Amino acid sequence: MSRIGNRVLTIPAGVTVTLDGNNIKVTGSKGTLEGTINSNITVTVDGDKLTTSRNSEIKSVKQIHGTTNANIANMLAGVSEGYKKELEIVGVGYRCQVAGKKVTLNVGYSHPVEMTAPEGITVTSEGPTQLTVSGIDKQKVSEFAAKIRENRLPEPYKGKGIRYKDEHIRRKEGKKASK
Repeated sequence: MSRIGNRVLTIPAGVTVTLDGNNIKVTGSKGTLEGTINSNITVTVDGDKLTTSRNSEIKSVKQIHGTTNANIANMLAGVSEGYKKELEIVGVGYRCQVAGKKVTLNVGYSHPVEMTAPEGITVTSEGPTQLTVSGIDKQKVSEFAAKIRENRLPEPYKGKGIRYKDEHIRRKEGKKASK
């Protein structure tokens, strides 16, 4: 029994869901997202309610049931509200600049690191050490934020690096503390 898969999703006001065979198209005020559904999963739209059900009890179908429901829920939330990940850069001389789709990071290397945001992703900077990655596709937003963070992961001794806004870095004591 999949509790997530059996969850009934409420379609927000202003969002339309179109089913065409195994394809689903979700359109809202922020944009349109499309996806493919496994052939063993049945999606039913009844007014403003959306349900998913599986056609067999095979383990792989049970596994994809909850995943499909969660992905559709993410699509509904994305086209109505959108997603955003906030990053902060900590370190002396560490900073970022945003120019259109281009993000330039100065994070302690001998050269600046330049990245280009993928289609559908917006990157804004509230200050030289604050970045916000936003868009309607949760996977793309999270993936690009992770790629930015990957350039200088936060280290546990001084806490320098690129971290998520709400991330807690577990700090360690250095050599002097052990003596």
